[in-house]
Amino acid sequence: VQLVESGGGLVQPGGSLRLSCAASGFTFSRYDMRWFRQVPGKERELVAIIARSGGTTNYADSVKDRFTISRDNAKNTVYLQMNSLKPEDTAVYYCSARLLRTYWGQGTQVTVSS
Repeated sequence: VQLVESGGGLVQPGGSLRLSCAASGFTFSRYDMRWFRQVPGKERELVAIIARSGGTTNYADSVKDRFTISRDNAKNTVYLQMNSLKPEDTAVYYCSARLLRTYWGQGTQVTVSS
């Protein structure tokens, strides 16, 4: 199993970023996918979940109405569109797949700062 995130970077408050997570080594379309984020010294926080079909999504209250999770099962990729970014969104963002155990990507840094 391999999960590779990309798309992070430095953005000004109010800006947007789109994260991608390319998955391989398992049947992607059979599993829900998750995005988490982590700030140094704090626990990893669940940001968004998308069902295997893409028909159901859930979000942390802190990102609701600003972030959108989506997936393309033909490309084995899950996305996180982040709009109206705030400084408190600064974190390392990870995608995750829960198979017999939980797998994580290496993370991508998102920094929101003027």
